Amino acid sequence: MTAIDTVAIVGAGLVGQGWAIVFARAGKTVRLFDARDDAEAQIRPQIVAALAEMQAAGLCDAPEDWLARMSFAKTLEDAVGAADYVQESTFERIDVKREISAAISAVLPEHAICGSSTSGFPGSAFLDHCENRARMLVMHPVNPPHLVPIVEIVPTPWTDPAIPVRARALMEEVGQSPVSLDREIPGFVLNRLQGALLDEAFALLAEGYASAEDIDRTVRDGLGLRWAFMGPFETIDLNAPKGLADYAERLGPMFAGFAEQRQADRDWRPEAVARADAERREMLPETGLADRRNWRDAMLMAILRAKQQG
Repeated sequence: MTAIDTVAIVGAGLVGQGWAIVFARAGKTVRLFDARDDAEAQIRPQIVAALAEMQAAGLCDAPEDWLARMSFAKTLEDAVGAADYVQESTFERIDVKREISAAISAVLPEHAICGSSTSGFPGSAFLDHCENRARMLVMHPVNPPHLVPIVEIVPTPWTDPAIPVRARALMEEVGQSPVSLDREIPGFVLNRLQGALLDEAFALLAEGYASAEDIDRTVRDGLGLRWAFMGPFETIDLNAPKGLADYAERLGPMFAGFAEQRQADRDWRPEAVARADAERREMLPETGLADRRNWRDAMLMAILRAKQQG
């Protein structure tokens, strides 16, 4: 198996920048390509700022070393041609993904593999026409990937079975937390779980049971505290004297009743979306979103630091 030493990042927005940090942190040589004019002048300061924040949080001892492993390519061919692995992170639109994937495939080295950062589109929707589609698949991160380690690995019907295995090994090597899907499903695992929670949240709001803030509070100060370090199966396994099966026997009928109720119309009703947005804008004006995102990242770094120490 060919070692993966050089990584190309195609598309260097916030997700691509996070990926660059992930790979540079692990000692990889990183080549970034972004089609914007003056891409390096726009992007490098953002990466420098992110590394400074990580250093302040105790998550990066030598940001200059990480930055030294990153360079900017003038062309797609220059970035991809010497790569062992390519992480595509361009705009989340099928036509864009189809165009860039074909361009990557055309210059992909014979030993290299390519992962796409798409958050919900199945790879078969934009990789079917690629000559090297057997070495291409979905590698879905959570934004920002350098602070949230989960990566969903989703093969297409044409992906060589050895490729997801190599991709998982790479993610483990660079410190991410890989999740392997056996086959495609829209939304993958993370967004389907998130979608189920959002469906219920919007329904509870629309039906007048609680405010958006109190629903957020229920997750933030309740479910989310446990979910920061264990998942739903482990949660219920620890919540009954004899474990998961005991929990299912005791509380399964109650949850089944909830499931029957959910058969009603539980779309994201426009009035619920408008109400939730109005509540959020009252608490946080649009002008404050950027600062709050910075706060979010600081909180993520504090959690990461605590998990590393624990």
